[in-house]
Amino acid sequence: MIKLFKIKDQKKEDAGSANGRAPGKKQSAGELRLHKDIGELNLPKTTSISFPNGKDDLMNFEISIKPDEGYYLGGTFHFTFLVSPSYPHEPPKVKCKTKIYHPNIDLEGNVCLNILREDWKPVLNINTIIYGLNLLFTAPNDEDPLNHDAAAVLRDDPKLFETNVRRAMAGGYVGQTYFTRCI
Repeated sequence: MIKLFKIKDQKKEDAGSANGRAPGKKQSAGELRLHKDIGELNLPKTTSISFPNGKDDLMNFEISIKPDEGYYLGGTFHFTFLVSPSYPHEPPKVKCKTKIYHPNIDLEGNVCLNILREDWKPVLNINTIIYGLNLLFTAPNDEDPLNHDAAAVLRDDPKLFETNVRRAMAGGYVGQTYFTRCI
């Protein structure tokens, strides 16, 4: 009888290591859904994804966006995604690692995107968020800002806004705030 249990345990271990996971570790529903989402990604040509902790940690990943049009043309912007085990019932935590002059991204990297807050629904996925982030670069929104100063400049003086974006991306000061080069 004892021998039978040892054989079952060995089969579980073998199955776990074949999946690239620790033996006996079950995936949460969030991990399973995220695995499916990542397998079905259809990234825009302006976006790349990386897994800094390796393919075994899908719950933490980064994307880079290189806009090919608009105010932010030529820049490279990095975002981190932290996905909780309760995904898709709650949205991932998304932060911009690149300091940016943008009405919808504050200087600490917080992102104002409605689908990451009140409009999140479990039918949305990682692809939807990535397309939403790309949209922020092609059509910044001055009506729901995190950076109120940038939003006011965009609304009142689009030429000055463009100058400020270029100055920030080239590595320089906009007002009292220094931005590192991202071009």
